[in-house]
Amino acid sequence: MTLSKALVPSQTLSSRLLMVLGGSAFIAIAAQVSIGFPVPMTLQTLAILIVGFAFGARMAALTLLAYLAEGAMGLPVFSHGRNFVAFFGPTAGFLVGFVGMAWLAGLAADRGIKGLVPVAAVALVLSMLLYVPGVAWAMLADKVLGLDTAKWGADNFAMIWQYYMAPFLAGDAIKAVIAALVVSGGWAALKNRKT
Repeated sequence: MTLSKALVPSQTLSSRLLMVLGGSAFIAIAAQVSIGFPVPMTLQTLAILIVGFAFGARMAALTLLAYLAEGAMGLPVFSHGRNFVAFFGPTAGFLVGFVGMAWLAGLAADRGIKGLVPVAAVALVLSMLLYVPGVAWAMLADKVLGLDTAKWGADNFAMIWQYYMAPFLAGDAIKAVIAALVVSGGWAALKNRKT
């Protein structure tokens, strides 16, 4: 059982739609809290992890697909108020990877992972896995689509490490712990409410 099902046991279509829209809005707001670099450091992944652990795999993936669709339609939901243009820049691989991150966090929740340490461990692993599509896009977009990735600082692995990975590792660990605190705190609050 997930937090959302514990809070709203009989989820109607309208309540699920509100969850998806609310979750995508939460992620869009978190995306606006950012610090520079070619790939900005945002609170986006924190919000995605929280949505994943709270909603479960299917609802989390739907929420992220809705979020990406909102950006594709021109809404300024990505970092720095960007929209579909972000699909042709250095963050595109991460954007696509967000769906998998949310789904896997939700899958962990569906399988009953909800304690502080297990949630933090899963969140940290998922944060590391997000680098696979993110870095792959940054390194291959020039060959696949003919984009000039040199301007993104993606000429070689040393630059990828410097601009796309190293600055984010400590933040990823902190966000994994915060997500775990939020999720385990939500479960503790529910348990206290029932007693």
